[in-house]
Amino acid sequence: MNIIIKTKSLTKQYGHILAVDHIDLEVFEGEIFGLLGPNGAGKTTTIRMLTGQIKPTFGEAWIAGYDIIHESIKAKESIGVVPEVSNVYDEMSAWENLIFAAELYDVPRSERSKRAIELLKFFGLYERKEDKVANFSKGMKRRLTIATALIHKPKVIFLDEPTTGLDVQSSRMIRILLKQLNKTGVTIFLTTHYIEEADQLCHRIAIINKGKIIALGSPEELKTKAEEEHIIEISFSISKDVEEYEDIENQLKNLNYVNSISRIGDKFRLYVENTSEAIPIIIDFCRKNNLKIISINTLKPSLEDAFVKITGLSPEIMKIEKETKKRVSLG
Repeated sequence: MNIIIKTKSLTKQYGHILAVDHIDLEVFEGEIFGLLGPNGAGKTTTIRMLTGQIKPTFGEAWIAGYDIIHESIKAKESIGVVPEVSNVYDEMSAWENLIFAAELYDVPRSERSKRAIELLKFFGLYERKEDKVANFSKGMKRRLTIATALIHKPKVIFLDEPTTGLDVQSSRMIRILLKQLNKTGVTIFLTTHYIEEADQLCHRIAIINKGKIIALGSPEELKTKAEEEHIIEISFSISKDVEEYEDIENQLKNLNYVNSISRIGDKFRLYVENTSEAIPIIIDFCRKNNLKIISINTLKPSLEDAFVKITGLSPEIMKIEKETKKRVSLG
């Protein structure tokens, strides 16, 4: 497979802060590559270096064979950039935004309208092409932002947190469109701190933490790193009282073979050393406490489990970061 993005010891330092720490990456042509990590891990700084928005402190990088420092114009011609916050012009229509972007990218005049129509149809915006963007939903603005980044037919598109702040339906639509776009041959490089999004979209993922790449592989390869522990998911017929949930959680933590526990909705996830030993103990606990089991299942580790094992960050921390990021995005 051809390498379309390559970095060698890519580094960015701000004063005493090492935002990106000598990272080596290779992204193959035609893949969806994800850079996954908590807030402040170095994801956005990496994208900003690769797209020529800031210069590296040290190291090298190439896009489509072009050096991002010494052949920056050629490198930029090969890419489309979708920033975290949509950058389309509210006072202009969808059509005007695309034609303006085409002019900026020096798309031949004879191709501009044809390309704009293709993209508006692809992103489901053609019927609203004459409407002012100010009247668009956040999801529609996001789709239009991606469309403008594609107007010059780049080989690579960079997306920084593509679905942050969007509702569930809009996020799902963006993911579907990105998969369809990838099938046309466009290489996609995205950053996200939504673990489930990376799992659904990416062919390969690099996990970055404190500026360093600490793991790299396909979602399934990364999941194998968490398979040393087994997961038992169980739900009980109990009241909705918060204290009752917390009391049961605390008791489950103290059972033999249970290493840790997390709660997802009305379910408890127990991370255990040995399921065959742990399940009888859990059932015995339920009998003694008059708890009726609604469901009990053993699960394979998720990408989130792998992320937690690799980074040491708990699901609770990730959830707080997601909600904080969403509130900031929504203003």
